[in-house]
Amino acid sequence: MSRARAEDFPNRPVSLWVPWPAGGATDLTLRLLAELAGRQLGQRVIVENRAGAGGTLAMPVLQQSAPDGYTVAQMPQPVFRAPYTQKVLWDPIRDTTAIIQISGVTFGVVVPPDSAFRGFEDLLDFAAARPNELSIATNGVGTTPHVVLDELFGGRGLSYIHVPYKGTAEQMVAVASGQVMAGVNSNGFAPFVDGGRLRLLVTFGEQRTRRWPQVPTLNELGYGIVAMSPYGLAGPHGLPPSTVQTLHDAFKAAMFDPLHVAELAKFDQELVYLGPEDYARSMRETYAAERRAVERLGLRKSG
Repeated sequence: MSRARAEDFPNRPVSLWVPWPAGGATDLTLRLLAELAGRQLGQRVIVENRAGAGGTLAMPVLQQSAPDGYTVAQMPQPVFRAPYTQKVLWDPIRDTTAIIQISGVTFGVVVPPDSAFRGFEDLLDFAAARPNELSIATNGVGTTPHVVLDELFGGRGLSYIHVPYKGTAEQMVAVASGQVMAGVNSNGFAPFVDGGRLRLLVTFGEQRTRRWPQVPTLNELGYGIVAMSPYGLAGPHGLPPSTVQTLHDAFKAAMFDPLHVAELAKFDQELVYLGPEDYARSMRETYAAERRAVERLGLRKSG
């Protein structure tokens, strides 16, 4: 088979792997981004979903794909944490080529609208009074919500029942219907909160959100935690610089398109742009920071 030259890129559709279920906030925003980037590239960008394992299942795809630009993937925060907490055969730095950072997410704790929990402190008080009775859903083992919960509860000697879900939609339905007592996730809860099906107790950002200015942050409540999990796109290790530049330029134009900006706003997201070099540096810094966090929390894998 003849190999297409980098300067001919792209001459066929590009696959964008999303490690979350179809229909969630990240999937929806990336699908629009893919459509807009495809217009820039002159080729379709096809979204492929591979959900599970806390958002890390696109990494084996990158590791095993040719560095020709036709396979890219979202890089969510868990891919920088998983190598320290479980046995994986891939490395988020060694096996990738950074392309572009796109956005970050708003994490928060939600409860059913009729819940007796009126503030985040109520969850801690309940866990202290009734050990192992508080059930909290997250978007997966080892995800940022799970790690934050372990830090908040474990650091105080408190326990809770962790209920991991593969996707945001089913998780939010479970919380809204009372199957679990609370949930922690990112922007996908926005329509449920705005529609009155869930109540937002606290968010994890540096400052209160413009969308829900009445909701406090963990930081201002004195817990010293800020989490927004910036994410971007990467390709396999060894992508030619010209291919990286072509992909970067297309996705940058797409991410700043007013249609994409408006779609992000639906989920209280804003653009957090970084180019290839800056994003690569940020990825390395994130990987190092996750190692320190995992060791601090005692989550490091054994053996």
